[in-house]
Amino acid sequence: MAETDAPAFLERPDGTAIAYHRAVPASPAPGPGVIFCGGFKSDMTGTKATALDAHCRAANRPFLRFDYFGHGRSGGAFADGTIGRWAEDAVAVLDALTAGPQVIVGSSMGGWIMLLAALARPQRVAGLVGIAPAPDFTQRLMWERFSDAQRAALRREGELREPSEYDEEPYIITARLIEEGRRHLLLDDGIGLHCPVRILQGMQDPDVPWRHALQLVAALATADVRLTLVKDGDHRLSKPEEIALMLDTVEGLCRHTAPV
Repeated sequence: MAETDAPAFLERPDGTAIAYHRAVPASPAPGPGVIFCGGFKSDMTGTKATALDAHCRAANRPFLRFDYFGHGRSGGAFADGTIGRWAEDAVAVLDALTAGPQVIVGSSMGGWIMLLAALARPQRVAGLVGIAPAPDFTQRLMWERFSDAQRAALRREGELREPSEYDEEPYIITARLIEEGRRHLLLDDGIGLHCPVRILQGMQDPDVPWRHALQLVAALATADVRLTLVKDGDHRLSKPEEIALMLDTVEGLCRHTAPV
């Protein structure tokens, strides 16, 4: 989707800049603001991010969408990115560009990033909405699924170039991405978050199987978790009715966490 307005930029300590769009209503509605964290090699101009932007503007809710290091309009090379770096980006925009409690919405990889950001700033997070959330995907959905030949090539060459159904260019998967990702794994040790969590998951998702969402539900410490399975939903969950479900879920969580 083409963006008509130029993004603003947040300078990072290493000299790169994070591109973002932010809506700050003059008279905000009661409740938290909303932050969107995109997926692996995705950007803030996607269908879900822009639909949330339009919804939050209409509802007078503060909203922020941004591009990670090496994604979209932000600085840096995608192949140099890691889970830790992208989580640091999310915490940086949360700290610098938002005020008060926030509902973080994470799509695919963004579901892992939102969890890491919430663990880093639990007092700032009112709730989480995961859309096909993919915590630990570098290990469980990449490394453990790779063939022996792929693993050998990754060790030998330092990277794999995998075709993508979502981009004309192949995904570059680096050995560093896999190795650094192991420092941020969450599912085996439990996730000590106590905010409400909502998860939307397609059952026809070839990239993040719906059973992965069940593992996330089990790992979360909070009892306030709701999982919605979309029987014919794929990984994108971007059909009109699926976008409407996302908007209803986010708005419902914002109202659920609003002060009385």
